Amino acid sequence: MPALEDLEQRLGGLDGRRILARCDFNVPLRDTAAGRLEIADGLRIRAALPTLRWLVEQGAAVTACSHLGRPAGTVDERYSLAPVAELLAELAPGIALAENLRFSPGETSNDSAYVEALVNGRLGLLRGASSAGSAPFDGFVNDAFGASHRAHASIVGPPQRLPSAAGRLLHREAEVLGSLRTDAQRPFVAVLGGAKVSDKLGVVEALLSVVDTLVIGGGMCFTFLAALGHPIGDSLCEPDFIKTCERLLRSDANIVLPSDITALDAGGTVRQMGRSLPDGCRGLDIGPGSAAEFDDVIAAARTVFWNGPMGLFEDERFAAGTRAVAQSMADSRAFTVVGGGDSAAAVAQFGLAPYMDHISTGGGAGLELIEHGDLPGLAALRDSPQQ
Repeated sequence: MPALEDLEQRLGGLDGRRILARCDFNVPLRDTAAGRLEIADGLRIRAALPTLRWLVEQGAAVTACSHLGRPAGTVDERYSLAPVAELLAELAPGIALAENLRFSPGETSNDSAYVEALVNGRLGLLRGASSAGSAPFDGFVNDAFGASHRAHASIVGPPQRLPSAAGRLLHREAEVLGSLRTDAQRPFVAVLGGAKVSDKLGVVEALLSVVDTLVIGGGMCFTFLAALGHPIGDSLCEPDFIKTCERLLRSDANIVLPSDITALDAGGTVRQMGRSLPDGCRGLDIGPGSAAEFDDVIAAARTVFWNGPMGLFEDERFAAGTRAVAQSMADSRAFTVVGGGDSAAAVAQFGLAPYMDHISTGGGAGLELIEHGDLPGLAALRDSPQQ
């Protein structure tokens, strides 16, 4: 993919050039006591700073754009990027910021007229950001890895019309996550959690072809345990995928499942149980024995990829399994990659983020890159006619 320096060379320098930077500022927001919305986690904004600051240092006039939430193609103040504009003004003064791209239905439908509006600078700029006018842009930078699995207007449209490049974040994400398919040091261990097998079945099958061991926890483990014939009580299960799990378990793949479960019984008491759960019990975390077994697998690895919590870690009663996996990765000498989303939130919550080699800003995008080996946003940059 073309890098920032390639864009600089192609434009004969960036001083005075107008650059549209697609970022991923889809950050979690929370209500304050004063009734205002504030940013709960600014990781994605800070992750874009190396690219934005480099562009400004080269003299470019930069307008950043992003989506936030799912406003369904209409203006909805609940999804305004105004809180992002406030923080961005502190961290990267001089960067203009457009309002939520998804306020227009043309963003998600990849409407050609909306793409033309984007590249010609017809963007509504937020109050508090320095206005750069409505003249056409000279170049485009995609640094929104977390949105690059979507063929949306702001992702795939501008590279067809403007000299384009990948930002620092996008380049690093593609390099690290893409290399897991081809160049991971072995033993290569993947740890998958989260709620549903159906959400990750494609990446499970893709990983089984490249990993040495696949460790499965979280709610998705119960469909696998059911496939082994274990009663799982009232735990989350997807019956339509039991046959698929049976097939995977019959394969030559080394799949490690929990040997014990932390469950909530019908009376509301937290109990430590084996793999078989009676009616009325709901498994909500891996047990301590499983955490120790998972630790042994992670400790022996040279590369570890983790996506998805081991349980309902937001509830301290069911956080031990996720905390144990995070600590195992922090203690490991392996190259450790955290696949964004809830896993990234967990390592931050436990204070272990500094000990990970790479924390992805895109959970879904990272999984799709591992599964398919490419993303629409990456292909658009490579295939741009200006390159």
